[in-house]
Amino acid sequence: MSKTPGQPEMSRFNISPDEDSSCSSNSNDYQGYQDCTGKKGPIGRYLTILKHFSLETKLRCDNSLFHTHPGTASFGMSVFNLGNAIMGSGILGLSYAMANTGIALFVILLVAVSIFSLYSVHLLLKTANEGGSLVYEQLGYKAFGMPGKLAASCSITMQNIGAMSSYLYIVKYELPIVIKAFVENSDGMWYTNGDYLVMLVSLIIILPLSLLKNLGYLGYTSGFSLLCMVFFVIVVIYKTFQIPCPLPNDIINMTLNHTVAHNSSVCTPKYFVFNSQTVYAVPILTFAFVCHPAILPMYEELKDRSRKKMQGVANVSFLAMFIMYLLAALFGYLTFNDAVESELLHTYSKVYKFDVVLLIVRLAVLTAVTLTVPVVLFPIRTSVNQLLCASKEFSWIRHTIITVILLACVNVLVIFVPTIRDIFGFIGASAAAMLIFILPSAFYIKLVKKEPMMSVQKIGACVFLASGFLVMFGSMTLIVLDWIHNAGASEAHGDGH
Repeated sequence: MSKTPGQPEMSRFNISPDEDSSCSSNSNDYQGYQDCTGKKGPIGRYLTILKHFSLETKLRCDNSLFHTHPGTASFGMSVFNLGNAIMGSGILGLSYAMANTGIALFVILLVAVSIFSLYSVHLLLKTANEGGSLVYEQLGYKAFGMPGKLAASCSITMQNIGAMSSYLYIVKYELPIVIKAFVENSDGMWYTNGDYLVMLVSLIIILPLSLLKNLGYLGYTSGFSLLCMVFFVIVVIYKTFQIPCPLPNDIINMTLNHTVAHNSSVCTPKYFVFNSQTVYAVPILTFAFVCHPAILPMYEELKDRSRKKMQGVANVSFLAMFIMYLLAALFGYLTFNDAVESELLHTYSKVYKFDVVLLIVRLAVLTAVTLTVPVVLFPIRTSVNQLLCASKEFSWIRHTIITVILLACVNVLVIFVPTIRDIFGFIGASAAAMLIFILPSAFYIKLVKKEPMMSVQKIGACVFLASGFLVMFGSMTLIVLDWIHNAGASEAHGDGH
C-alpha cells in the first residue's frame, strides 16, 4: 500500500495517524524505531521489526490491530525472520547440554521443548485472535490487568538482559583468543584479559552505538548473525573429522568438568547421563527456543494473515532450527565428548592455538554479537523510559544515564558470574519458562471465552501451565542447590590450602 507524504511510519503497524498523535510519548527513542523500520529494504525492515519492535510504546497506542493495513511479508520471508529470532547464542551451549544428558536423553528433551514451544505459539496466536491484540504485554493487561502486563514486560526484559549477557560473554571468551592469534607472546597481558576487553568493547563500540537515536543501519545485523551461526554449524561438523580422540591429557585437564577419565571410554559417546550438570539441560534448551515476543509482530506483518498460515511459518522455522540445533549439539559433543565446555566455540582453543577457519568464525561471531547488543538494549531502554517518564520530553541526559546504567549492570553480570552456563540456566529457568510455558497458557485460559473450562483445549492449557511452573521452580531449585554445592566445595578447597 502506498503511503501519502508525511504519513507516520506507525501506519505500518496498523496505528492510525490520529491515534499516533494522541500518544503521550515524545521520546526520540521511539522516533529511532520509526526511522529504523522505515528506511530499509524489505528484509531490513522486517528483521528490524522483529528484533527492535517497541512493545511498550505500541501498547500505549493500541487499537484493534486486525482491521486496517494488511501485512506485506511473504511466507518464506516470515520463515527466515522467525528462524532468525529463534537462533541466538543458545546454540553455543547445546553440546554441553548433550554431554551432561547423553545423546538419547538430549534428543528426547530437544523434541519435547520444540513441540512445547510450537504448542505455546499455537496458544499465543489463538489468544491474540480472541483477545484482539498483537502485543504480548497488551494480552497480559487484558488478561490480568497491570500484574499481567508487568509479568510479560519483566519476562521480556529479563530475557533480553540474558541475551545481552550471553553476547558479552562471547566477547569475553573469544576476543582474547583472536588477539593472541595476531600478537605473539601476549599471554598474561592486560589486553588478553576478557574482563578488560568486555569493558573496553562496551565503552568504545557498544555505548556509542546504543546512544544513537536511529538504529536503521543495524537493520541487517540479525540476518548477519543467522548466517554466522549457519557457518558455525558447518565448521563444527567439519572439525569433528579433524580433531583426534582422545584429546591430550593437558587439554582434558583444562576443561570445566574435571571428571574425564583418561582411558578409551572418553571417546565412547554416552546415550544417557545423569550428573549435577544435567539440571542445566532444560533451561539451556528453553533459552535457545525463546522467540515468543517476536511472534505477534511477525503475525501482524504476514501477508494474507491467518492463524493457520502463521502456525505453518512457525512449524517450518522450528523444524529448521531443530535440525541446526541437533547438528551443532551432536557434532560438537562427538568432537570433544566429556571435555566440551559450556561455550562450544571456546573449547576449540584447547586444540588450536591458531586456525584460519576458526579465526574467521570467531571474527564473524564477535562482529555479529557486538552489533546485536545495541539492538537488544533498545527495547529495554524504551520500556524503562516509558515506565519512569513517559510524558516527559526527550532528554539526552536521561537517555544517556539509562543506557550507561543498563550496560554497566550487564558488564557486572558478565564479569562476576562464573560461566555462561549460569546465564543460560538462570534465564532459561525463569524468563524463558515464563515466555514459553506460563504466560501463553495463562493468557489463553483467561481470554479465550468460547471454550469451556472442561474442554480438551482448556484442560490441555491448564496442564501446560502446571508443567511450566514445574519446569520453572524445579529447574531453579536444582540450579540454586548446584550453586550452593559449588560454593561450599570451593570454600572447602580453599580451606584445604
